[in-house]
Amino acid sequence: MSPFLSDTALVFGRYARQTLRSRLQMLFGVLMPLLYLLFFGPLLTDLPLSSAGGSWQLLVPGLLLQLGLFGAAFCGFGIIVEKQYGVVERMRVTPVSRLAMLLGRVLRDALLFVFQSVLLVLAALVMGLRAPLPGILVGFAFVAVLTVALASLSYALALKVNAPQEFGPVINAVTMPSMLLSGLMLPMTLGPAWLDVLSHFMPFRYLVDAVRAAYAGSYASSAMLYGVLVALALAAVSVTVCTRAFRRAAA
Repeated sequence: MSPFLSDTALVFGRYARQTLRSRLQMLFGVLMPLLYLLFFGPLLTDLPLSSAGGSWQLLVPGLLLQLGLFGAAFCGFGIIVEKQYGVVERMRVTPVSRLAMLLGRVLRDALLFVFQSVLLVLAALVMGLRAPLPGILVGFAFVAVLTVALASLSYALALKVNAPQEFGPVINAVTMPSMLLSGLMLPMTLGPAWLDVLSHFMPFRYLVDAVRAAYAGSYASSAMLYGVLVALALAAVSVTVCTRAFRRAAA
């Protein structure tokens, strides 16, 4: 095994063990999307929202990406705690690859949120979701890529700020407009034309549209193509930005 892969596995193992010791973190992260599923989903079952699929096929993809959006965006709180306890200072003198330090963390995050996504989809299937298995798996893949992208940006921001009081407001200022303009709950096409046009400047909308297309069995659509391209570009840029932040922090 190459040093880079062994470093990544070492960092991943450390944070995975921390997560396994905190079972409440594993389960309660899915609580907010689950509440939307239980109390908001039944309101949509008789509404003609789209010809591409039922209401559950519209709502569940949005809830999956909401899970990734809010969960991954707040991952940086862990870095702030580590800075306060001197972990980042000790990181400065280690020979571990800076990219491995990042990837070990974000791979743990991606695995955690995919696990929570599985729980959410199982609950949705009980409530009436009907979607092809390949589409469901595509949804999990989008959650993983979105987690890698947003967790990376969250870690980069956390390395810049000095206290949680600075970190939280910035994350809220980004996540709330992202949720409202991405059509996570309902398609933006149901709103006024100006709001639909504005939402096209929000990258997360393309991911939501792609997962909804997958849940409807449309794998070769333009929505899927745009979603894949935007997701990969967002992840590449985010990992690059955060790797540079780790290198500067360890310099």
